[in-house]
Amino acid sequence: MNVVFLSPHFPHHYHRFCRQLKNLGANVLGVADVAHDRLEADVRDSLTAYWCVEDMNHYDSLVRALGWFTHQFGKIDRLDSLNEYWLGVEASLRDDFNIFGVRGDGIDVIRRKSHMKARFQAAGVPVAPGRVVHGEKEARALIAETGYPVVVKPDAGVGALDTFRLDGDDDLARFFLGKPPLDYIMEGFVAGRIYSFDGLTDRTGRIIFHTAHTYSQGIMETVNEQRHVSYCSLLEIPLELENLGRACVAAFDVKERFFHIEFFRTGPQSYVALEVNIRPPGGFTTDMFNYAANIDIYRIWAELLVTGRMQQAPVKRKYHCCYASRKNRYAYRNSHEQIMERFGGDIVQVASVPGVFSSALGDTGYIFRSADLSQIEAITAYIQDAEGD
Repeated sequence: MNVVFLSPHFPHHYHRFCRQLKNLGANVLGVADVAHDRLEADVRDSLTAYWCVEDMNHYDSLVRALGWFTHQFGKIDRLDSLNEYWLGVEASLRDDFNIFGVRGDGIDVIRRKSHMKARFQAAGVPVAPGRVVHGEKEARALIAETGYPVVVKPDAGVGALDTFRLDGDDDLARFFLGKPPLDYIMEGFVAGRIYSFDGLTDRTGRIIFHTAHTYSQGIMETVNEQRHVSYCSLLEIPLELENLGRACVAAFDVKERFFHIEFFRTGPQSYVALEVNIRPPGGFTTDMFNYAANIDIYRIWAELLVTGRMQQAPVKRKYHCCYASRKNRYAYRNSHEQIMERFGGDIVQVASVPGVFSSALGDTGYIFRSADLSQIEAITAYIQDAEGD
């Protein structure tokens, strides 16, 4: 099997997907804009071959890379990066090289939030009221229906980039004064805690692994208000959340892919869909999958591609697993040494966060697990206890 992996060095831990593919006998063919000798050794060792391009956004360079791989190894069977940024490029390359997976005619429904909203509604999944607005007049017409506050975000944006909450006419005027030349979707503000339904499907669309997480707040608030973030996996998934999540997986025809579907919880058994991401959750969540269930999700994914099935027994969740951030700009009452002395038995990883992710994930992240949710909450509070709070 020949698998092309775009940017295998970023995020750093994604080279583990490549490593497991190679361990299972696949040719893992990396493409990135970093010289081969500048890749870290564990990334280089996870690849069968590598092609360096000057600019990953130059499509013809990627076509040449895949052409060379085809000449050397034969037909390309799979292509991925597991990264939202490259979804459109991946779809175009799959079209041009006849590769299994999401193609160009299916990309808008997983990139454009307006298309997602329509698909959610067709599946009977509740959504926030909203639509694409092309000017202030259209925005005011929507606000007349929803009232303030509203949230505006790029229709085809990535993460919380350029996403804003508008609380009144002054905010609206400022937004349109500085609005980038992009299609923006505007939605009525939904009050509620964010939950996600996450997992992986096989090539027939059957869910072979799933879990759920709850978040301290959304990425928009974390980035724009410079808050701490924490999020935690659940041992027991609320029934309505799982039902809606499964309905979304079916509606979006997710096959041989990870999924990360976000909802607002607006009541004990009430959820409103926010967006769907046909990729793994961000940050270190794939590692958290492993810690929560004592599995190797990198191996499971690789087995799906190479053999078409998962080799191990069905996954059983064993722990809540939590990520809690700290920021260099704050002074904390409890030192790292105190945290490790008190909770070292529960902490499974301490991560230094690359700068590009620090606005969302903090500068340092602690990952810890426990079957007791109250213990998770106590550790989170101790880690994030900042002076001045």
